[in-house]
Amino acid sequence: MARLEGKVAVITGATGGIGSTAAKIFADEGAKVALVDLNEAALQEVVGSIGEDRASYTVADVTQPDQTEAYVDAAVNRWGGVDVLLANAGIEGTLSPITDYPIDVFDRVMAVNVRGVWLGIKYVVPVMRGRGGGSIVITSSTAGIGGSPEMSAYNTSKHAVIGLMRCAALESAPDGIRVNTVNPAPIETRMMRSIEEMRVAAMDDSRVTVEVTKQAVADRIPLERYGDPAEVARLMLFLASDESSYCTGGVYMVDGGRSAGSR
Repeated sequence: MARLEGKVAVITGATGGIGSTAAKIFADEGAKVALVDLNEAALQEVVGSIGEDRASYTVADVTQPDQTEAYVDAAVNRWGGVDVLLANAGIEGTLSPITDYPIDVFDRVMAVNVRGVWLGIKYVVPVMRGRGGGSIVITSSTAGIGGSPEMSAYNTSKHAVIGLMRCAALESAPDGIRVNTVNPAPIETRMMRSIEEMRVAAMDDSRVTVEVTKQAVADRIPLERYGDPAEVARLMLFLASDESSYCTGGVYMVDGGRSAGSR
């Protein structure tokens, strides 16, 4: 039997590398997936790759309460309920020391990465409660357990969702709702390309390329490579499924050993 047979999964940030991969894996494991993002064309492409019999989409800004409530309602109306929330939407912000960091960028990162998760939990928990339980999986990061120069907004946001997860796990356990975070190291996604390009631009040195920057990051990971989105999505699948029925309040690393020590 498929691991998510009969379940409905809402996935935010569904057009990104991790989100779109998780959507396909979840659907292949039997779930009906309700996808959420801002880019309608990209959403249509992901739905097309899965099939309209297994996937639907809602264009929504996860920072807005009315739009969050609307994407939850859309999932209920289309598929009959919500059993899984993959709170995956996130942005990287910019690279800059705290003293120079643009306030508007900081506020936007916190809005998407923290407020968006908080709102998702706020509106999905009552629906899950009515279903007798569910699983909420939040995308954090290795940035959520340590510091990084010039990435104060992103790191702060990823620390924050771990605290949010722990509060939600304690509040929701009596209702059979489990809440966990998945914390990836650098993964082969658009976000990492963006961060690499910003680092290259900041160096202003023709000898420093994206490839050089990427290799320097990979060299600090014990497995000496970036992860693949599917490697993250498979951990998300485990936490979404009943196989993880005794797992809640946990911080799950998928990081090639990066958090095991310093390199």
